[in-house]
Amino acid sequence: MPHAGTGEVAIPAGRARVRGFLEIPDRAAGLVVFAHGSGSSRHSPRNAFVAGVLRRAGLATLLMDLLTPEEDSHPEARFDISLLGRRLSEVADWTRAESDTRRLPLGCFGASTGAAAALVASAAPGSPVRAIVSRGGRPDLAGDSLPLVRAPTLLIVGSEDTDVLELNREAQARLTCPSKLAVVPGATHLFEEPGTLEEAAKLAASWFARWLATPSTSSR
Repeated sequence: MPHAGTGEVAIPAGRARVRGFLEIPDRAAGLVVFAHGSGSSRHSPRNAFVAGVLRRAGLATLLMDLLTPEEDSHPEARFDISLLGRRLSEVADWTRAESDTRRLPLGCFGASTGAAAALVASAAPGSPVRAIVSRGGRPDLAGDSLPLVRAPTLLIVGSEDTDVLELNREAQARLTCPSKLAVVPGATHLFEEPGTLEEAAKLAASWFARWLATPSTSSR
């Protein structure tokens, strides 16, 4: 059953307000914030599908637009990883302040550039993010933040997404946190092949179930 905290949210982010959709199942064991890739939005059918799988696994979900509509009209903003990471940090801080979400262990799910934003936000001092999943992501774009990430990170890539797979291997080599690279057989970048998105969602649910139930070991 949906929780009273379900619905559209508007979150202050500097001088802007970014919008999202929060759904909290009863007895939620954690909260996962979704950061979509460039050209997508909180209405992304793929992320909505994954979010549904996570909710059935007992996790609350918050699908976010990290840019305002005006900002999103500028292609360069979609690849401003510093800005996207800062916005995601502000969203994370908001979840720690709200009564409906503050007690829920926090994870991030990022697709494409959203994965880099999740890693940058996680690397910030005092970040409350306790687990990260990247689907078809560009973790390489997190750059020098990669060795600073403390949240256990799962990188999910399609076996046929060969260029991005190599970028993920290179990025994983720079991570010092617990990490895993999961390759979904037969999947291309958007996981459009039958059964591949379901497999990615199951992998994500398992990762969050494992690490959001584990007490944080961060000393920051």
